[in-house]
Amino acid sequence: MTNLVMRFDMRNPDFGAPTDELYKAAIDMSVWAEEKGFDTIQISEHHASEDGYLASPIVLASAIASRTSKIRLRFSVITLPFNDPLKIAEDLAVLDVISGGRVEVIFAGGYVDEEFEMFGVDPKQRGNLVEEGIIAIKQAWTGQSFEYRGRKALVRPTPVQQPHPPIWMGGSSKVAARRAGRLAEYFYTEDSALYDVFRDEAIKHGRDPGPWADIGSGFLVVADDPEQEIKRLEPYILHETNSYARWLAQGGTDGQYVEMDSAAPLVAMGLYPVLSPEQALNYARARGDDGNVCLHPLISGLPPEIAWQHLNTFAETLLPTLRP
Repeated sequence: MTNLVMRFDMRNPDFGAPTDELYKAAIDMSVWAEEKGFDTIQISEHHASEDGYLASPIVLASAIASRTSKIRLRFSVITLPFNDPLKIAEDLAVLDVISGGRVEVIFAGGYVDEEFEMFGVDPKQRGNLVEEGIIAIKQAWTGQSFEYRGRKALVRPTPVQQPHPPIWMGGSSKVAARRAGRLAEYFYTEDSALYDVFRDEAIKHGRDPGPWADIGSGFLVVADDPEQEIKRLEPYILHETNSYARWLAQGGTDGQYVEMDSAAPLVAMGLYPVLSPEQALNYARARGDDGNVCLHPLISGLPPEIAWQHLNTFAETLLPTLRP
């Protein structure tokens, strides 16, 4: 059955809705998603972003956990080089307890120049820091004393999920994929060839994570008049894609985002699908049984009243088939 995901990054440029309204809407929409049978709320992290990109995802996830009871809480991603792994282990363990064992986390090394500068981290060390951090977090979640950087460490409480909440990794290189093969249960990527590198490495270490699953575009809007809806969404789509494109270019990182002055090519490329109900159903089916259909309702501070229109249209047109 196709996985239904709702994504929040809380990015909010000057032309977006008021910040407090967006955060309230994100929590309300998470409740709605659980009631409609969605599988996962996906929350992102970035720092030093002028448009208010979410810097404290665990705080927002805790608020969502307090209003929900079943839906999974996925962090995509937590950038370990900018966080103390012992503190991350503590916070995620507590969240796993209060949520009843619903936490899953994707760790990565980061790629934005301003973030490395802000936290005083050498980007050349990010791979080592991610590996060291994941090893420490796994040790911390045993609830037993251990040594971290020559210091005694103990993390309590332990998570509800044992031996630990699912740990995934993200990345855009073969080095990152092989590292994930050693350390993580899954590698989060839109590149099936890169996933194969991860899977081969995981098999060498005695486990098979299974075939690649299509994570989708991270965005979907269903509209009776897609052409008109693209025009309404254009400034929000362009803000997001151009912001990611600038970050990637500055860091010399390959990615799927490129700077554009029109949203139409992005929609045509499938990066931001705005589709009729029939097209959207075909899109969902094409993801496969284990693939993701991901909604991004508050993209770039989209006013909640518009986002709710999109969600209600999705519920009326696709949900009867995807969640009969």
